[in-house]
Order: sequence, then structure tokens, then C-alpha cells
Amino acid sequence: MAEAQNTPAGSTTAGSIAVAAESTVATRMSAPPSFDVADFPVPHGREEEWRFTPLERLRGLHNGTAVATGSGVKVAIEAPEGVTVETVGRDDSRLGKAGIPVDRVAAQAYSSFEQASVVTVAKEAVLTEPIRIAVHGEGGVAYGHQLIQLGAFAEAVVVIDHTGDAVLAANVDYVLGDGAKLTVVSVQDWDDTAVHVGQHNALVGRDASFKSIVVTFGGDVVRLHPRVAYAAPGGEAELLGLYFTDKGQHQEHRLLVDHNTPHCKSNAVYKGALQGDGAHAVWIGDVLIQAAAEGTDTYEMNRNLVLTDGARVDSVPNLEIETGEIVGAGHASATGRFDDEQLFYLQSRGIPAEEARRLVVRGFFAELVQQIGLPDVEARLIEKIEAELKASV
Repeated sequence: MAEAQNTPAGSTTAGSIAVAAESTVATRMSAPPSFDVADFPVPHGREEEWRFTPLERLRGLHNGTAVATGSGVKVAIEAPEGVTVETVGRDDSRLGKAGIPVDRVAAQAYSSFEQASVVTVAKEAVLTEPIRIAVHGEGGVAYGHQLIQLGAFAEAVVVIDHTGDAVLAANVDYVLGDGAKLTVVSVQDWDDTAVHVGQHNALVGRDASFKSIVVTFGGDVVRLHPRVAYAAPGGEAELLGLYFTDKGQHQEHRLLVDHNTPHCKSNAVYKGALQGDGAHAVWIGDVLIQAAAEGTDTYEMNRNLVLTDGARVDSVPNLEIETGEIVGAGHASATGRFDDEQLFYLQSRGIPAEEARRLVVRGFFAELVQQIGLPDVEARLIEKIEAELKASV
């Protein structure tokens, strides 16, 4: 296991492959997954899975003192024809099948939600319009659960938009039938005082394709845990993410791809920019290739661009391999400042310094923004990036 952590501005790190006999993936050092909060001790900050997180800023989500209020969040769902939207109780048998909570906050969220949203795309339905889920914080504490499931050979795009102010712990499940294709864009555009901790569980069926695009701008503390497992051979998963961490913000993305089935693929690419004193970004990329997962093809990469002094990045790629019969596996992590040569080139062509700076950052994120495929969402994110850069001038 290679680590690139506590990375100072301007440094570059790259991970190398290690086999299971020499190391273990960080998440496997923690308590076993469980739906029961009591199975997880209250974290104190020295645990591997919590050592980067400012627990004192979670507003009680980690120790059980955060009590849900009626003014937590409001959820609104817009869905095209061919989609069924339900509000169900805790006893619905479909909930929790995509994945089990892996930390105390996720278990608290699962134990505390009263109603869940279930969005179902029928077998072989191919949606021409996206499903849009708006989660708006109204200033209180909330626990939530959402399930998005696709029947065999269905195709859909889902946009989950988080806005407003809230203290939210929520789990989101994605279940893909055989041959299904799902793209999910999760946007965290919270107010500066919001706290959001979430676990995203994807279960990918035979020959199914799952693409997750996580975009994080707002919030005081945002800690997201996307996880992927495979129900049958032939599945593919692409985990993309971009984040812009501003002064005083803590944004943490912890990925796990569990290659538990033969002949599956995964690719993870996250990019972040940071500016301002106390800006802290954390990226943990865990990939586990189990002994049964022969024919696996996987790669993960994290890139960070530090725009000012006072920002900190912790980037930790982990790769654990339990079989030698794989197609390929690798990971990389790099953190650095602006490329002075790029800026000089642009300025030598008559482009003012601040405009050149914006062009470099925009180009840094362009590859991922273009993967979204929804013009209105792409334009909004570009505008948000521009606004963040102007605010730093």
C-alpha cells in the first residue's frame, strides 16, 4: 500500500502497487460493516478512517447527539415517464441491499431515517430526460435514505442536487440490473455552514455500467464515501469527482471499489483545487481485488491544484491485490501549484495574469465537467468555478 499524505503545497506524489501479503486496505482495518450503531464505537479521531476528519465540526453526527428536527431537509423529485417514485417506510425490503454502513455515522443514518425515497426505472426503459432529485437544507438536522434501482437493460441519468443549510447524514443506494446503464451526478452546493456526511453504495449487475460524478463546492464539512461492488461478471464502474475547497472548508472523499467478481472494470479520477487559509481536502482511494476477481482491470488517480498558501491536501491511494490473474491495476496521486510555464505562455500572448489563472483552472477541470453530458449542469459548474476564482482575487 502506497500513501501520499500530509502533502505540502508544491509537492508531487505517486503511489506504487503492493500486494495483499504486504499491506491491507485502510477500510479493512476498521470495524466490520453493520446496520447497528452499537457495533461502532464513538470515534475519537485516531482511527484510520477518522484521522483526517474534524470530528468537533460534525455537529454531533458521530456521537449520537445530533437529533433530527422537522426542519432538516426537503426532498423533491422530478422524473420522466417510465419512472416510479415512492416514499416508503423503514421496513421496505428493498432498502440496504446495495451496501451496509461502514462507519458510525452511516449506521446512525440508517437507524434514524423515518422514510426513504425509492426511484425505480423499469426493465428496458431508456430515459431521454434526467431524473432530478433536489435535496434542500432548511437549517435543521436530518437523516435520510434514497434508493435508485434500474431494471435489466434500463438506461438513466440522475442528478442529485444538495443546496441550503443542514446537518445531514444520509445513505444512497444504487442497484443496477443486468445490462443496465446508470449515470449519477451528485452536486454538493451547500451553504458555507452546512455539514453533510454520506455513504453511496452501488451494486453493479452483470455487464452493467455505473458512472458516478461527485461535485463538491459548498459546506463547512462534507465527507462522502462512494462504494462499488459487483453482483456478477462483466460490470464496469467509473468514479469521477471534482471539488473546489475554499478557506476553512473540509471536503473529504473516501472511495472503495471492491472487485469481488471476475472480469469487471473500474476507473476512478478525482480532481481538486484549493485556496485560502485552512482549506483542507482529503481523498482516499481504496481498491480491493479479491482472490476470486480474476480478469480485473482497474486504475485510480487523484490530482490536486493548490492555488494559495495555507491549503492542505491529504491524498492516499490504496491498492490491494489478492490474485495475480488480472488485466491491469494501478494508481497515482499528485499535488502541486500552478505551472509557471503555462502562465508565462498565456501572459506572453497578451492574456492578463488573472484571466490566465482562470483559464488554467478551467482547463484542469474541463475533462471531468464534459463527462456530465448535461449542458445546463455543465454550464452551472463552470460558472461556479469562475465565481470561486473571482472570490479569491
